[in-house]
Amino acid sequence: MKKILFVTHLKKQCGVYQFGQEIFEALKASSNYDFIKVECESLKELKEAISITKPLLIIYNYHPTVMPWLCYKSFKGMYKNNVFDIKIKQIGIIHEITQALADTATAYRNSYIIGRPSKIINSLFDYYIAADPTLLLKNPIVFKTGRLIKEFTPVLKENKSCIPIIGSFGFATPNKGFEKLIERVQHEFDEAIIKINMPFAAFGDKDGDYAKKIAKNCFKIINNEKIKLEISHNFLEHPALFNFLSGNDLNVFFYEDKTGRGISSAVDNALAVHKPIAVSNCPMFRHILNIQPSICIDNSSLKEIMNNGFAPLVNTVEMWNYKNMLWEYERILDTILETKNHYPKKTISFFKTIKNLCRRKLSIPDQSFTWLRDTSPLNTNYLIVDKSFKYTSIPLGEGEKFNRILDDKARVIYKPAVDKLFEAVPSTMAKKINRANVQQGFVFDTVFKFAEKIQHPKMLCVGCYEDTASMTLIKMGYNVEEIDPMINYFLQDFFTKPSTIVNSYDIIFSTSVIEHDPNDKTFMECIEGLLAPGGVGVITCDYKDGWVKGEPKPDMDERFYTKKDMEQRLLSYIPKCELIDNGEWDCANPDFNFINKYQYTFATFVFRKKMI
Repeated sequence: MKKILFVTHLKKQCGVYQFGQEIFEALKASSNYDFIKVECESLKELKEAISITKPLLIIYNYHPTVMPWLCYKSFKGMYKNNVFDIKIKQIGIIHEITQALADTATAYRNSYIIGRPSKIINSLFDYYIAADPTLLLKNPIVFKTGRLIKEFTPVLKENKSCIPIIGSFGFATPNKGFEKLIERVQHEFDEAIIKINMPFAAFGDKDGDYAKKIAKNCFKIINNEKIKLEISHNFLEHPALFNFLSGNDLNVFFYEDKTGRGISSAVDNALAVHKPIAVSNCPMFRHILNIQPSICIDNSSLKEIMNNGFAPLVNTVEMWNYKNMLWEYERILDTILETKNHYPKKTISFFKTIKNLCRRKLSIPDQSFTWLRDTSPLNTNYLIVDKSFKYTSIPLGEGEKFNRILDDKARVIYKPAVDKLFEAVPSTMAKKINRANVQQGFVFDTVFKFAEKIQHPKMLCVGCYEDTASMTLIKMGYNVEEIDPMINYFLQDFFTKPSTIVNSYDIIFSTSVIEHDPNDKTFMECIEGLLAPGGVGVITCDYKDGWVKGEPKPDMDERFYTKKDMEQRLLSYIPKCELIDNGEWDCANPDFNFINKYQYTFATFVFRKKMI
């Protein structure tokens, strides 16, 4: 089995160490790789560990504060003096990740900057992994995972006193907001118990001076004798930490940092105990700020969040379990060990770049790609549910079909749907090609037609990143799962994810994505496998009847679709499905022109999975 060395540091009383330990516990279950953990405090110890284990690859649980001995200067010296040449690939886990850091990260050796000659860059690692599900995958040497929620069977403790217990924990580092927590509790509650665990930090507050100072300030704030404050400084490991958190009715994190920080691991522990969580509008919680009903104190009161219970967080916990984390790491390692180059030798389209990989597992986007959504954690209005946002679907006229050509006649029919998209997400719609918006209008209207007939439909958007139909449906309150290689997965990868439930989706929709996929057979097979019996698939594609391979097409397309594709080839891939209606895909005069070079049109493909 392939050996992977997992390098971390010695001091356990540290958030970086605890995070790395949880990751390693998940990785140990791998049947494909043999993960070996070593705790190092020097380059000498690292050299000895490598000599003994002879790994194929090294993963560092890295932060400059806890591994000051591991730096570019040291690595450069090793190479210069030939003391110790690490020729194997090395991966660094980035803890304080931001989008800017991810976008500019470079490899230590053989780095290639697009448009410039290859040269050595002052960086430590060949690749990077960040546990930030909000990260955009714009840099081919930076990979991402979700968070990791430790498996814990909570013992639900009944609060017999009926006095609410509000808890929090964390090392006494700046901007944790413990004082703000006390002020908020006193503002909302006439009577409450506040419990804070504030251990001394091995790095930065070894003697606890700062922790004691914060604790003293917290007690000074109390001005209501019915608000009781308890502060402990003992370092709690699992399961003691979980027992502490599970004893609270609400766990609160009021961090005050605004820029340049990674995601906090504190909420990972709090999620494990299945108790309600309240957070500040801090970028360190950007991965959970979109949860509905909101758990952010800028949108809801502590009482409201506590009364909503743990239900809003259930899906989040299921997504970030041990099996999914192991799956993420294995697919990352599979990709790295089979990738010959960090970058393509020229800027080429995203799906062409995929072909440079031996196995198409992770994306390397076109560097010129325009990110249409505002992904700032403080500007996520496009995902905020607005129940007052209403829509009336467009009735099908006489002779009109779901399976059709989206031409100028369709542009007139679906204009009300396109107008609604402009109303819902104007900034994104404004950046799109106006004559191509008929696809988004059709998909939005068609999905809505089917969704409004189903109570709590389970929906999946494939290729979600620029999909304004998906954004609008979410704004209307529909639960839409979203996948896209730019932000998380290819459809084919998502299908293999441990938490993915096959035969379970009521509606799967995809706007102008299938023509970009090199393997549309597996694309269709995955959709069929994911749809529940009776479930509906709604797809649009670039279409030009009579087109054959080798004829002109846009670089980003793998193909144009033809009438024969729609009537025969695509259907042959999904034998358990049937068309909603007989298609009308005749189009002698395509009316869409792209960059004054390619003349084609758009077609729809709407089908239903047969009842078993």
